[in-house]
Amino acid sequence: MSGHEVFDVGDVALDPHDDFPNYAKKLAVGLLSSQDEHAKGILICGSGQGMCMAANRFKGIRASICWNLAEARSARNDDDSNVLCLSANQQSEKEAVSIVHTWLITPFAGATRFKRRIKELDEL
Repeated sequence: MSGHEVFDVGDVALDPHDDFPNYAKKLAVGLLSSQDEHAKGILICGSGQGMCMAANRFKGIRASICWNLAEARSARNDDDSNVLCLSANQQSEKEAVSIVHTWLITPFAGATRFKRRIKELDEL
């Protein structure tokens, strides 16, 4: 996608007994062990909330739910979000693609206050 190398850690077929925490864990562990310091991940579930909660259990993961372009920009610009969580129930495919694109192209501003806040999160 747009020059990004993609690794799919989801299931290959719908299984009603799948549990989202397992997939959030696969993504978080893979992201945290990546040699690419700019690696990012995208998680999708019904509401996006469960995936976000599960991913944020891992130190170094800054998962954010984004329902629109403004949130996607803010999550990257202000909070250096490295995991985007999307709701499969709230956005059309076209909206989701726009959110993903915006999130991927928005750089972290790196302002001192933003870096300080991220460090504080990591120390919780």
